[in-house]
Amino acid sequence: MKQLYKSTAALLLLLPISMIGSAAEPAKEMGMHQGMGMMGGMTEEQKTEHMRTMQEHMLKMHDLSNQILSEKDAAKKEALKNQQLELMKSHHAQMMQHRQQRRQEHKQ
Repeated sequence: MKQLYKSTAALLLLLPISMIGSAAEPAKEMGMHQGMGMMGGMTEEQKTEHMRTMQEHMLKMHDLSNQILSEKDAAKKEALKNQQLELMKSHHAQMMQHRQQRRQEHKQ
């Protein structure tokens, strides 16, 4: 349970860091989403789907974290760490792609 709290805390700390780039954007680029939050323009169905996707990602990260912490073999532990790192990179790339799409939509 302690590892779950640590993993959750680590993920929650990463979210604001990943959002730093958007905080520096001028307000005029935010367009219609200004003041509505990240999911302000979504339907309830879209919000639910987005939250389920986030939940699935968090569960995968927690599962890998637990496997890493319990693994005794150094080589297997390193392989799990690399797998988790790739998952993190993939998620980050998806977020950046989504952010770029939003910027392009706002410029139109």
